[in-house]
Amino acid sequence: MPLEPIGSMMKRAREGRYAVGYFESWNLESLQGVVDAAEEARSPVILGFNGDFLSRPRSTPERLELYAKLGLAAAQSATVPCGLIFNECPRDDWVRGAVDLGFNLVMLADPGAPFESMTARVAAIVRHAHVSRVAVEGEVGELPMGAGLADSASHTGERTDPAAAEAFVAATGVDLLAVSVGNVHIQLGQPGGLDLDLIEQIERRLQIPLVLHGGTGITREALAEAIARGVTKVNFGTYIKQHYLNIVRQTLSRMVADPHQVLGLGGPDDILVAGRRAVHDAVLERIDWLGSRNQAPSMLQEKGS
Repeated sequence: MPLEPIGSMMKRAREGRYAVGYFESWNLESLQGVVDAAEEARSPVILGFNGDFLSRPRSTPERLELYAKLGLAAAQSATVPCGLIFNECPRDDWVRGAVDLGFNLVMLADPGAPFESMTARVAAIVRHAHVSRVAVEGEVGELPMGAGLADSASHTGERTDPAAAEAFVAATGVDLLAVSVGNVHIQLGQPGGLDLDLIEQIERRLQIPLVLHGGTGITREALAEAIARGVTKVNFGTYIKQHYLNIVRQTLSRMVADPHQVLGLGGPDDILVAGRRAVHDAVLERIDWLGSRNQAPSMLQEKGS
């Protein structure tokens, strides 16, 4: 199917009182696993990649065009509605490039940048993106870091101020807003709850969907309460990679001598198959948490709309 416009995807979710999951991918089999799970559950889904990881200095530089084509091909092959996000990138040029390459949702994120500067930068991205009918996700507040990256200091974060959120949305024209309400980035410990009162305060001031990053660190019960209060998109990354690595390690531990059995033949000892299935299983579970199972419009509904 062609990419589903983010606006219509979010509208259906708000009306149906469920949330759409963004399940972050990093290679072909993880992307296939997300699509497999979405199709099995008949759930809309947002595919995509981490813009911070891809755009930062790496041992081997990445080509954004390859990721764009990979994501678009996955969405077009799917039988359920898919969006495609270039997520949390601190580089304006890469975000603009993602718009031009066909992503239909982008997010500029630069923790530590002054609020006024970010407002101006995001507003410029919105103007560029909306020309191509690409949606933009913004962020007010900063999530605590459960486990810092090698070159990132751990921090306590800053919760979203409802008045600042309202001003930011009015000044930028963003289509979705990510909020900090007790959620945590890269949470490796036990999941916790959310400040539901704060979610309600923010939701009352805004007319756009709210987003929770750090879905790994949120309990199922807290997610359900947040969705009931206006959260319409939830991001998952850490949980998926944890499950993927556990299953791939188990598969590699079998010590199969034939390299083709381990890479490429597609049997029980193939780590590509194991990884794809691991992602499928992890995503399928979280789809049920979000209430999006069987929310993909049928082909008959699509033709009649």
